[in-house]
This record gives sequence, structure tokens and C-alpha cells, in this order.
Amino acid sequence: MGGLLHNPYFATGAHFAVTGLAMIVFLSLFELVTKYQVWEELKKGNLAVAMATGGKIFGTANIFRYSISEHVSIGQGLIWGTFGFLLLLISYFVFEFMTPGYKIDDEIAKGNLAIGFIAMMISIGFSYIIGASLIR
Repeated sequence: MGGLLHNPYFATGAHFAVTGLAMIVFLSLFELVTKYQVWEELKKGNLAVAMATGGKIFGTANIFRYSISEHVSIGQGLIWGTFGFLLLLISYFVFEFMTPGYKIDDEIAKGNLAIGFIAMMISIGFSYIIGASLIR
């Protein structure tokens, strides 16, 4: 398989497939830790949920972008991308901890755009920090 990864078309397809599956798994994990149902809220047009979820998608993809560019094998990229995702998940809990006056999930579920925007920016911001730390 290592020889096939020298073919840029195969390598791109392999990274796309592995990262795509990882994104599905990781978004499912985010869905488990939030108190609201992401896809139901999106159907209702909840923009705060869309922003928070978009930040998680971008953040996870950004971490994998760094991971893929810095690691030779798909396996290493997946391991480091998973580690980066776990750090991103921790940042979500830190955000919740830093706001003891209200619950982030409740505010996002209510459609609070300000909280949804900050949640999005935290995911994006931390993804750059996490991704930069994945560089060898």
C-alpha cells in the first residue's frame, strides 16, 4: 500500500476516504456530548447550532489538514488527527467550564447567535493551535 501512496491520485483518494470517515465518527461524538440534537436543530433553521457545528467541522478538518501534511503514512495521520480531535473536544468542555453563569448547549439550542459564533471561533482558533503543534 505504501507504494500506492506515491501516486498522488490514490493518496488523495485515500486521505479523503479516511478523513471523511473520521469526520463522520467525530461529528457523531460531538453529537453525543451536546444536549441538543444537531440535525433536528439544523432542520429548524437554528443558525447558532449551524455556526457551532460548522466550527467543529472546520476545526476537525483543519486538524486533519495539518496531520496529513506532516505525517508520511495514513495511519500516522489518523492517529495524530484523532489526538488533535480529542484536544478539540476538550476545548469544548473548557468553554463550558469557563461560563458558569449559563450552559453553552442551552444557549446554542435556544438560538443564541452570539454564543454560537463564539463556539465556532473557539473550535476554529483551537484547531490552528492544535494543528500547529502536530508539526514535527
